[in-house]
Amino acid sequence: QVQLVESGGGSVQPGGSLRLSCVASGINFSVYAMSWYRQAPGKQRELVAVITSGGSTNYADSVKGRFTISRDSAKNTVFLQMNSLKPEDTAVYYCRGAISLKGYWGQGTQVTVSS
Repeated sequence: QVQLVESGGGSVQPGGSLRLSCVASGINFSVYAMSWYRQAPGKQRELVAVITSGGSTNYADSVKGRFTISRDSAKNTVFLQMNSLKPEDTAVYYCRGAISLKGYWGQGTQVTVSS
């Protein structure tokens, strides 16, 4: 059974930092591209960052220079380090693992940025 379990969300003031984690089980983690998406209330889910099996990364323009995605294949875990958080970063953040046409989602973790 495939499971992706996110953690690390919470409430933080503008300018603060959070580190999200996503632990994967039931997949060959090392060959999967892993990504973080987010969905704000009333908005569509959007891609935040992706890291390939080879370690290449790509980011949404809105988070470049502030967020960093990384992975630890020994721990089957993908991370999202979020710095300089803004109120517009408030959303539910989802982890996704994908290979070819197959993909799996986590249940999401809430991030709220507010003063």
